[in-house]
Amino acid sequence: MDFSFTEEQNAIRDTAKRFAVEHLLPAYQQREREGEMSRSAIKMMGELGLIGVELPEAFGGLGADCQTCGVIMEEISRGDFNMASIQIMAGLNGQMICDHAHADLAHEWVPRIISGDALVAIALTEPHAGSDAVNLKLEARKSGDKYLLNGEKTSISLATQADVTIVFARTSDDGAHGVTAFLVPMDLPGISTSAFNDVGGKSIGRGSIFFDQVEVPAKNVMGDVGQGFKIVMHGFDYSRVLIGMQCLGAAMQSVEETWAYVAEREAFGRPIAKFQGVSFPLAEAETDLAMGRFLCYEALWRRDQSLPHTKEAAMCKWWAPKKAHDILIQCVLLHGHAGWGDDYPHQQRMRDVMGLQIGDGTAQIQKMVIAREVAGKVTVSHV
Repeated sequence: MDFSFTEEQNAIRDTAKRFAVEHLLPAYQQREREGEMSRSAIKMMGELGLIGVELPEAFGGLGADCQTCGVIMEEISRGDFNMASIQIMAGLNGQMICDHAHADLAHEWVPRIISGDALVAIALTEPHAGSDAVNLKLEARKSGDKYLLNGEKTSISLATQADVTIVFARTSDDGAHGVTAFLVPMDLPGISTSAFNDVGGKSIGRGSIFFDQVEVPAKNVMGDVGQGFKIVMHGFDYSRVLIGMQCLGAAMQSVEETWAYVAEREAFGRPIAKFQGVSFPLAEAETDLAMGRFLCYEALWRRDQSLPHTKEAAMCKWWAPKKAHDILIQCVLLHGHAGWGDDYPHQQRMRDVMGLQIGDGTAQIQKMVIAREVAGKVTVSHV
């Protein structure tokens, strides 16, 4: 068992950390006020080789292992939790495009995603189908050499900013086997979007995408017709781990900043770090963060070794966001009245992280996955 990182991984960590400290952290709160991602910062990440490192070299990636992407996630999310979503979107969607899209389309879009010139979104959730992802209604009707898409997707990250989106639509009434994935450029006629006014994650631009007789070439079908649900579920085993690391990275940064604050802040004639009521919550946070990192890196290692990791991914997705949120609440409280204002970023990280206790699979869904993986179908309510 080896807990060390390679020289290459440490070099990539140094690059990601330097970029996060110099270019992301100073404007983290400003980007929330602006309500959109920084295209220039994303372009810089691409130029530094920090996007889609796990994607094949033939498309501009590094062909790196998943643990290396975890290293990047930690550092980028410390600088800006929301900007770290770019790594998740590129890894999840980029791999699906590489593996299942028409070769021409893959070579058109994936290099642009890796370079930071294009943003990619994934559109699965619908107004009536969140956790019940199989129950999709957005229709894709075959018409000659095209499909006509009609319906609505909601709660979509980057809905108003994405250049291309992987859209999951119903091509038949055959349950999960009737769902097909399409690679859809967002400038096609008939597509419109709206943005939500969320409590956190404002720069990501979560919103709805509306499809009104949108003509999508049959060439844009990803994989086989009716195999869309299978395609995305395999990808979620990866993105769920990265989400765990994203949340832990934000909490790690706040804990580090809070240690510095309590060492300087004085009450009753001494630094408040000397009071166990202050130091113990941070000691507990350090313990939880270490446990969470080990869980996430084990899941990434298992994926790199082509070992089953569905259970571990689900553990990362429910446990890490919850613990990170709990830790960030403590960081806010330990700053006293100052923590309740926007002079410090802890309140924003708290709000940003909380959203991922909902998005991409709630804790309840993840626990159902874990139970199913351990005990089998006896735990599945609909079987």
